[in-house]
Amino acid sequence: MGLFLIYIFIYKCYTHFSRIGGIKMLYIIIIIILVILLICASITYNSLVKLYNRVKEAFSTMDVYLKKRWDLIPNIVETVKGYSKQEKETLTEVVKIRSNSYDDMNINDKVNVNTKLSGDINKLMALAEAYPELKANENYLDLSNKLTEIEEDIANSRKYYNGSVRIYNNKVEMFPSNIIAKIFGFKSEKMFEISEDEKQNIKIEL
Repeated sequence: MGLFLIYIFIYKCYTHFSRIGGIKMLYIIIIIILVILLICASITYNSLVKLYNRVKEAFSTMDVYLKKRWDLIPNIVETVKGYSKQEKETLTEVVKIRSNSYDDMNINDKVNVNTKLSGDINKLMALAEAYPELKANENYLDLSNKLTEIEEDIANSRKYYNGSVRIYNNKVEMFPSNIIAKIFGFKSEKMFEISEDEKQNIKIEL
């Protein structure tokens, strides 16, 4: 029934426009094409906005856990600094990163910083494998438990964030939506990748 009605509508439009002169018909066709393009552009733009908002929402969820880890860094540094001769450069790098204002960073800056921090913190916490007295330290044990819980939350929220970024980036980069993205300034977002240090077991040599 629906297809029959569409056929009737197209037939009536054709019979109506066939009575109009060639130039007028051309103008009408151009206007129809422009209207269709405008509608398509509007739909694509709204889709990009929706996907970008989803990326921001996903990052906001993950950022809660990243901030918790950020706030733990001074305690981690204080706890392991007496055992960090082998990771002196790592400790210095962590302190340097932590000296920046977290709230002043944009999403890409936070992703870059936290990708680096993930590996560095992993190295520092691995010092306990070489120092039994550190492993038995009450502060270290408390920090390790808190950090393990936070890292699990970060890992789970990172999956959702990366999935949202992947869908958004595909929309930004693929034709024809990339045309609308370029016109309105939509840019690809950086994924939160696992650092190389997280991918491998870190060994501390005495």
